[in-house]
Amino acid sequence: MKKFLLILVIFVNLSSLYSQEIEVSKFQLSEISFPVKIKNLTDSTLHQVSVYDANQTLVNKFTFEGDNYETKITLPRSGNYSFVISSEPGISASVRIIPGWLSVVPPLLAIFLALIIRQVLVSLAAGIFVGAVIIYNYNPLTALLRFTDTIIMNALVDHDHMFIIVFTLMIGGVVGVISQNGGTAGLANLITRYAKKAKSGLISSWLMGMVVFFDDYANSLIIGNMMRPITDKLRISREKLAYIVDSTAAPIASVVLISTWIGYELGLINDGLKSIGSDANAYDVFLQTIPYRFYPIAAMFFVFLTSVMRRDFGPMYKAEKRASLTGQLFERNSKIDGFKESESELYTGEKSRWWNGVIPIFIILFGTIAGMVYTGMLAIEAAGDNDFSVQNIISNSDSYSSLLWASFTASVVAIIMSSWQRILKINEAINAWHSGVKTMLLAAIILVFAWGISDITNQLKTADYLISILSDAIDPRFLPVLVFLVCALISFSTGTSWGTMAIVMPIVIPLAAKMVEVSHLPDSETHLIIIGVVSSVLAGSVFGDHCSPIADTTILSSMASQCNHIDHVKTQLPYAILVGVLSMLLGDLPTAFGLNPFISIGLIFLVLFGVLYFFGKKVPEAKEI
Repeated sequence: MKKFLLILVIFVNLSSLYSQEIEVSKFQLSEISFPVKIKNLTDSTLHQVSVYDANQTLVNKFTFEGDNYETKITLPRSGNYSFVISSEPGISASVRIIPGWLSVVPPLLAIFLALIIRQVLVSLAAGIFVGAVIIYNYNPLTALLRFTDTIIMNALVDHDHMFIIVFTLMIGGVVGVISQNGGTAGLANLITRYAKKAKSGLISSWLMGMVVFFDDYANSLIIGNMMRPITDKLRISREKLAYIVDSTAAPIASVVLISTWIGYELGLINDGLKSIGSDANAYDVFLQTIPYRFYPIAAMFFVFLTSVMRRDFGPMYKAEKRASLTGQLFERNSKIDGFKESESELYTGEKSRWWNGVIPIFIILFGTIAGMVYTGMLAIEAAGDNDFSVQNIISNSDSYSSLLWASFTASVVAIIMSSWQRILKINEAINAWHSGVKTMLLAAIILVFAWGISDITNQLKTADYLISILSDAIDPRFLPVLVFLVCALISFSTGTSWGTMAIVMPIVIPLAAKMVEVSHLPDSETHLIIIGVVSSVLAGSVFGDHCSPIADTTILSSMASQCNHIDHVKTQLPYAILVGVLSMLLGDLPTAFGLNPFISIGLIFLVLFGVLYFFGKKVPEAKEI
């Protein structure tokens, strides 16, 4: 028995010894304070911690009393440093200090290259590589090896990341099947049968954009090709059709609860929340950002407003007046490069049934909701909580599993429906699903690289450096509008909203959290600012992409509508800028100071109505000729 107690005492002492440590991150920035934690020392006497540089020169020291201690220190120069406790020589830790400006090089390089070469994947890869060079002691060969076997693999093996990738591919497969089995064509036919006059034709085009919400590419492709013959007959200009197509593509896909965007957005949001140590549910945060996405919401409303009021201004009014009075659908000297390839991808048979599109979409929508309710209630019951409110259920739900269950079920149902109705053979339906998956492959790769650069910026303390520059320069409540402007500029210059989100999101979430912390704002405002910057990244990226002449959705909208691309950009730009400016002035700014976002949306709608009423001109109907 005595031997057993002796062994037990030795084991406890050894366990205590092994748990002793100096906790400090391996990378820190010069001239910026960082935390140092000392845990579980063997006694509570006075201890002295010495900090030595690579030459074993004493550069700092501090004393404390007790067995646990936490402090912050600052080291002015870059290099390798070690921490040693004089009374506990066996306990030490090392840290590498790098110049603060180096921490912003990887994301800035990614942004700069994206502006120059307009290749987001290459730009992100370059940013990751340069960051790896800095992390791995400026050794490019080691950085190249760690790029794949560490950084990219860490992004892939993350459990949540894999859920998002699989869901993104799955929903792409569903879109591929319902495009081939006539589901999307059936939806189009259901709506367009009510288009008898120019106004009803415009409203039908807008409404179809609201219905085909699950993918921006599919939206542009379907509406442009399906509505063009109808709008041509109703003497609606190709410029106006392209504007409707473009303004109901990315804006609706970016804000709805189920789309090919949501997995991508959730991945970026979740990664950003993890970087600040938040355990908030990414789907819950996504839902909270929707009322703050002022630009996409206002852009969709303005399309509806111009359609109902039949009023326009600027180059768009000239185009609409020309088409209505003369039947000339586009400028005489305009070169029309229609996207002929897209027409072959659409179902043209006789079995274009709307329910083939609606049922899989509803399975994804309601299946996800049901899955979230189920997982949320299980989690609440397991925790012994009695609060079964909607907010609490969503906060405790497993959104990733719910999305995956729903998208997989929708894929199976879409394939079975296609085969059972003999629209597609089973191998043709599977091939259509496979084709849809392939369309999302690039998005999945970009997402992995986005996670990679997010990990780089976290390791290099990029947000810490930015906060040291900006914390005293601006009020954090101005951050949402500044983020919106930055994202708009990057997205406009690169032509990609997804790439912009990938570059900016990993930086601004920790930046916002730390700026609010330094400013000593209350927790309620901290949450508000974080929601504001997340929504500004998502909305600003769409705004810049919407305005950009090199954006894929802008080009696709022109081609699907068979409108001259420059004419489309020229007529759409004044509308987009108007909506963007109002979104900042009446949305991002006042809500950051506490204004209810729904009041901001109402004000934006009211001003847009006033601008169109007082400055817009009534487009003459063809019958008035």
